[in-house]
Order: sequence, then C-alpha cells, then structure tokens
Amino acid sequence: MAQVFQAGWWGLVAGSALLVGAALGYGLRIPQKVIATVMAFGAGVLLSAVSFELVGEAYDQAGLAPAAVGTLAGAVAYTAGNMWLARRGARHRKRSGHRREQAQPSESGQAGSGLALAFGALLDGVPESAVIGVSLLDGGAVSLVTVAAVFISNVPEGMSSSAGMKKAGRGKAYVFGVWAAIAAASTLAAVLGYTVVGDFSPAVIAAVTAVAAGAILAMIADTMIPEAFEDAHLAIGLVTVSGFLVSFALSHG
Repeated sequence: MAQVFQAGWWGLVAGSALLVGAALGYGLRIPQKVIATVMAFGAGVLLSAVSFELVGEAYDQAGLAPAAVGTLAGAVAYTAGNMWLARRGARHRKRSGHRREQAQPSESGQAGSGLALAFGALLDGVPESAVIGVSLLDGGAVSLVTVAAVFISNVPEGMSSSAGMKKAGRGKAYVFGVWAAIAAASTLAAVLGYTVVGDFSPAVIAAVTAVAAGAILAMIADTMIPEAFEDAHLAIGLVTVSGFLVSFALSHG
C-alpha cells in the first residue's frame, strides 16, 4: 500500500511542474527565444529518458520484439488521438501563439476547442505519468531519472501552452483549471501504472513501458520540437544536446 501512495506522490510531483510552467507563462511576458530554449532543453531531457530508461528497459526485460512493437503501437495510438484532436482545435496546444498562423483558436473562433485543448493536454501527460508508476515495479523504488525528466519537460510545456491560451482569450480560471486537472490526472495515471500493470508478466510490463515510450516520442516530435525550433537561434541544437546529456548523466550516475 505504501508504494501505491509513493506512485501517486511522484506522479503529482511531476505533474505539478505543469502548474509551475503555467504560472510563469500566464503571468510573465517571457521572450519567445527563452521559451524555445527551455522547450529544446526539455525535449532533450525526455529523449534521453525515453531511450535509456524506457525503451532500453523494455528491451532488457523482454527483448527486441516487445520493445519495438510496443513503441510503434504507442506512437500510432498517440498520433491517431492527436490527429483527432487537431481537427477540433488542439493542433497548436503547446504553442505560445507567437505566430498568428500557429496560434491556439479561441472558443468563439472554433467552438469546442477549449475542451479539445484540455483533452490534448491529458493525451500528452498521461503516458509520462504512467511510466513513473510502472518504474516502481522494478525493485520497488521509483525511477528518479524518469520523474526528473518529466518534471523538467513539463515546465516549458505548461509555460508555452498557457501563454498561447492567454493570447487566445482564455481566462485564468480556465488555464489553471486545466493544468490542475492534468496534475491530478498525472497522479492517478501513476497509481494505475503501478497497480494495474503490476499484475502482468514481465513481458507485458515491458510492452506497456514501450507503448508509453512510443507515445512520448511521438509527442516530442509533434508538439515540443516544433515549438522549440519555431524561432530557433544558433545554439538551439546545443541546448537540446545539453538536456539529453543531463538526463543521460542522471541515468548513469
């Protein structure tokens, strides 16, 4: 029972970073290049965590086939959900709205887009949090590298998206309500990742881990990297590599 609460706690810690980022993005006028830089660093951190903590772990547990099939299945599932939400106004949910053609729509401009944005944030956040709970199944201790990677990447996600929501005319109650709900959902996803997946065989656990990894990789490519490189400066690649190496060092420290 103690580990269930531990899973929920770490899911909440990682999800709360979205609220931190939302407060920064909504309350401050942050230059676009700063947002792009932080987003690039977060993308690098997540890329490393997915490679070494998730896909690598799935491969070690069950071999190449479950790891590859699970990763592809996660990417397909995420892409299908993302395409469905994109047609309903959530295509640029992580964009700060710096460019008009990539701004989030207002509710008056596209009815139902507010709900689509909320579901899009949920789609992005659940796989990250679920693997936090799953990581507890390996030796009874949470993967602090995974928690750190999700936390670090969630700050720029919340920051950029909340800035875009504000520019689209959405109020403070909506913005912080969305991110508070996602933080709560992150807690629940971590708990379910531990309790539900824990009853499966090692091969199934490895496949579930790989599915989450595939969804996260698709999310990075589809939402984080475009925002990071929207107004890329010459050092943006170096920032991404720096984030990758920080996460790599944590996983091998």
